[in-house]
Amino acid sequence: MPELKWLKSTYSEASGNNCVEVARNGHLVVVRDSKDVERPWATVGHEAWRRFTGALAQSSY
Repeated sequence: MPELKWLKSTYSEASGNNCVEVARNGHLVVVRDSKDVERPWATVGHEAWRRFTGALAQSSY
């Protein structure tokens, strides 16, 4: 797997380690927990990720 460029959520706290991080890997979006980066990552397709983040943006959490 190529080296991934991880991006943190804009909603993460100031210390930056209480959030999820995402990276792109070809046709996949890779998601990990910033508190434990050695744990297995989740991967989803770009379209599924777009729908997921779109639904979050429309929710009133």
